[in-house]
Amino acid sequence: MRTSLIITTYNWKEALELSLLSVFKQSHFPNEIIIADDGSDNATRETVERLAKDSPVPLIHSWQQNKGFRLARSRNKAIAKSTGDYLILIDGDIVLEQHFIEDHILAAQTGFFVQGSRVLLNEKATQQALQQKEISICLCAPGIENRKNCLRSGLLSRLCSFSSKKLTGIKTCNFAFWKENAEAVNGFNEEFLGWGREDSEFTARLLNNGIRRQNIRFNALAYHLYHPMNSRKSLPINDAILADTCDNKLTWCDKGLSLHLQGM
Repeated sequence: MRTSLIITTYNWKEALELSLLSVFKQSHFPNEIIIADDGSDNATRETVERLAKDSPVPLIHSWQQNKGFRLARSRNKAIAKSTGDYLILIDGDIVLEQHFIEDHILAAQTGFFVQGSRVLLNEKATQQALQQKEISICLCAPGIENRKNCLRSGLLSRLCSFSSKKLTGIKTCNFAFWKENAEAVNGFNEEFLGWGREDSEFTARLLNNGIRRQNIRFNALAYHLYHPMNSRKSLPINDAILADTCDNKLTWCDKGLSLHLQGM
């Protein structure tokens, strides 16, 4: 199976570089890396072009004009460009443990999407990682939360990973799904403008369409760099879109992935 790693970003080239460097050190590489860029300036483009020279696999920069927070559209554009059967999503402020891609591939199952976990770094630990351009984390390291998520164990993963039909706790900063399943629900809903709930609504349509959730624990480890919270001003509108999808068991959005597949 071909895998595509999709990394979202917006004007934080230092974090994106750290994320990409962690991809370059993976025990198993994806077939391609696609940067889903929601309108960053030229500094991000220059960073991607520089790192592409050292990338072990094709590194593709998918950019769209800056018209505010349009993460759903940015991800759809990247999904449309992807050639993988299986898509792994992370954010540009996520740094990967060495076996992240390998673990996600092992966790892939027909009829399931995968929700992974993350370790949260505080501001001081984040600044140190950005300066050193690497992360070295252990259970007793200072400046981290969710310490149990630092532990990689095949045995614990088999014992503690579980399937679910619930929507709570969805975070697409460590998330994976089959491309054909995304196409069946028309990808992310581009009616979402501004931060919040576009990932939950996409997941709700997958669940409504019979795709189950697999929560992976103690594998596919990811470290989340600290940053200030995004504005929540769009949440009332976005919550209403999510509620409509859940209440009416919707499996399709009209303004979605198909807009970018036409003519490809």
